Amino acid sequence: MANYELKSLVEWDSRIREKVAEFGLDCYTQEFELCDHFGMLGYMAYSGMPSHYPHWSYGKSYEKLKTLYDHGVSGLPYEMVINSDPAIAYLMRDNTLLLQILTMAHVYGHNDFFKNNFTYRTTRASLTIELFKAHALRVRHYFEDPSIGIEQVERVLDAAHALSWQCRRNLAIRKLSHSEQLERLVEAAHPRPDPFHRIHAREVVHEPDLRKVPVEPDEDLLLFIRDHNPFLREWEKDLLTIVDEEAKYFLPMMETKIMNEGWASYWHKRILESLNLEQGPHLEFIVRHNQVVRPIPGQINPYYLGFKLWEDIHRRHTKPTAEELKRDGPPAKSGEAKLFEVRETERDSSFLRRFLTEGLMREMDLFKYEARGDDLVVDKVSDEEGWREVKETLIRNIGTSSIPVIKVEDADFGQNRTLYLKHNYEGRDLQLEYAEKTLAYVARLWGREVVLETTLQGKRSLLCYNERGFSTRALK
Repeated sequence: MANYELKSLVEWDSRIREKVAEFGLDCYTQEFELCDHFGMLGYMAYSGMPSHYPHWSYGKSYEKLKTLYDHGVSGLPYEMVINSDPAIAYLMRDNTLLLQILTMAHVYGHNDFFKNNFTYRTTRASLTIELFKAHALRVRHYFEDPSIGIEQVERVLDAAHALSWQCRRNLAIRKLSHSEQLERLVEAAHPRPDPFHRIHAREVVHEPDLRKVPVEPDEDLLLFIRDHNPFLREWEKDLLTIVDEEAKYFLPMMETKIMNEGWASYWHKRILESLNLEQGPHLEFIVRHNQVVRPIPGQINPYYLGFKLWEDIHRRHTKPTAEELKRDGPPAKSGEAKLFEVRETERDSSFLRRFLTEGLMREMDLFKYEARGDDLVVDKVSDEEGWREVKETLIRNIGTSSIPVIKVEDADFGQNRTLYLKHNYEGRDLQLEYAEKTLAYVARLWGREVVLETTLQGKRSLLCYNERGFSTRALK
């Protein structure tokens, strides 16, 4: 049972906010809500949102989480916090007082990260709650409309959910309009006169096909189908818009998981160390903190990895070693200034590429493994020869990097409205069973044949889905 009163949490929240201001963290207004395990399971199923549109998959997620929890297979998070203004966080009612203090400090770290990291600037935090409420109302309206109904709505949502991550990954880069894409295409086909053309290699310039749709390959698959399938009804288009908007809201969280959890862990540690806790609570804090940021054998703990990197960045700009001074020179910025700069300007892939050093990798014993038959075998370790490959493997498998990038190449391939997609092959073959299901969902929304160009076992291949089903063939 909890060993505190509500007023104690209010008092500790006030003390934590003083430390947040003292350390220079910049947060949205923070709101906390206490909930029991039933409430936390519900928020987990809805990704933390207090309101969400209904779909069978969320009920399935809730039942799975509840079953695992009831049988002791998995626990519940100490807290959940969402990117909104004001930020909303849920605390487990049965946590001890010290655990509530730690999680509140942790939440303020997330809050600061949401407000200041560049990847979240497209999420419109002040509109988050109202946006999700509006989505829920619209979907429920379609459910209740006798001319539409649950079955038709869920048929579209099933397909849209399966394709929701086939969208632009870097939302900080503005997408060009159709007219801007045409203008760029024409400029590329008619370059400015080259005064040194006699000594430069002659380039073959092809006249662009300005009637081609899309003009340039398009990553936003759901939005492209919404805008170019003339047979979709308005409520179907609206459902595709809703799913795309919610995917792009959660996209930054996928892209910054290691940074975000490490940042919150780094600041909860510094905040609690500055609160001068009594001996009993301080010992519990040490135990709880170490449980959060401990390494997990055989997998990556984002809390641990992120925390180690933030600590190392601060150390290198506060107390660099003689070797670091010789190699890099004296730090241009203080430890705190560098932390806030990195927090604002990086995402997980660039964060690891820039700040995960050989020394850190050895300290954390990072390694790469691969499947050989039925066994998993360590392939590379973080020694002088293998650490770079281990690092690249890690970067290729974080955030959305493990999700294939597929772009729309042609909406009228073969002049019969076949949708031609192309997979950006990066050395990893598509799994055919998933490719078949994915193309089936694309065909459901497009309403005509869909083909996908990819590479299978080193050979260019074409995957096709139409009324006859799924097929593959090699390309010359």
